[in-house]
Amino acid sequence: MFESVGWGEILIIVVAGLFILGPERLPEAAAWVAKSVRKVRDFATGAKTQLREEMGPEFDQLRKPLEDLRGLRNFDPKRVVTQHLFDGDTDPLGLNNVNGTNGANGSHGTNGANGASKPNGYPATASQPEPLKPGERPPIDPDAT
Repeated sequence: MFESVGWGEILIIVVAGLFILGPERLPEAAAWVAKSVRKVRDFATGAKTQLREEMGPEFDQLRKPLEDLRGLRNFDPKRVVTQHLFDGDTDPLGLNNVNGTNGANGSHGTNGANGASKPNGYPATASQPEPLKPGERPPIDPDAT
């Protein structure tokens, strides 16, 4: 209900209340606010209990679809597509692999001629391309452009 109210706003309300009500009436006002919040909470709990008593087992049947709708509130299309296409695997390509292990078994990935690999997955034996000489044109793949 008050997710957007931060500590700064609460501090401003308290300081404004201190100036408006004064230090003599501020404790009474705080007690009144606490009592009012407690009454509202009791009314809500009482209404829920009364509804549950009157509806009986239908209340649980009504509650299930409402919980399903609440689950849609956290709907994330990217997560749904990932779960559907990759059977719930949140990292199907292993891109979030930080420590150099591959998969759930924790084995290190192997690439290259000698079987060693860098933590980023590239072969450790890959040679660095030679820099271009002055006036030399870089190689171009016509299919890639």
